[in-house]
Amino acid sequence: VAYLVVFHILFVLFVWTYWKSVFTLPIQPGKKFHMSYADQERYENEERPEVQRQILAEIARKLPVYTRTGNGGIRFCDRCQLIKPDRCHHCSVCAMCVLKMDHHCPWVNNCIGFSNYKFFLLFLAYSLLYCLYIAATVFKYFIKYWTIISSFNLFLSLVLCCFPFQGELTNGRSKFHILFLLFVAVMFFVSLMFLFGYHCWLVSRNRSTL
Repeated sequence: VAYLVVFHILFVLFVWTYWKSVFTLPIQPGKKFHMSYADQERYENEERPEVQRQILAEIARKLPVYTRTGNGGIRFCDRCQLIKPDRCHHCSVCAMCVLKMDHHCPWVNNCIGFSNYKFFLLFLAYSLLYCLYIAATVFKYFIKYWTIISSFNLFLSLVLCCFPFQGELTNGRSKFHILFLLFVAVMFFVSLMFLFGYHCWLVSRNRSTL
């Protein structure tokens, strides 16, 4: 019963954070970063690049924008017609500028940014615990089915003594099921461990993927 309680708690947290990562809409920059109609006409009618940069610089003086392009100009999105705040990037999949964009994740089919980065990190954490819990609870059955306990295999005998079994599963197909479940759980655990560790490192350095 205790195993089932812990399992379902992790499962509910896993599904909840996944749901929030998928259905939390990315946030665009505020209206103050959008160009007015007059500024937009002035910018588009100007053909000289240096004058266009001056127009953007005049508009950006009133905005909290510090990041510049490689040549020192203001970061401007021609598609959304707005001056990009720091860490804002245009997502070609979502067709919009996303505030504090980290990346567009195909696993959640959504942009990971300011609005849902917390849920994405929690999703990775609970997925990691979920896979670890499944692998730990299945491991004893893996040892039971896929090893031969003999006099020279004392270590495995001690491990099996520490995990009492409620009954014997004699179905031949169960060997494949146990092996497959353990393999998938360990494979996802290792992958998620590196991904979660990488994002924790990014957070500790106040950085993002882009």
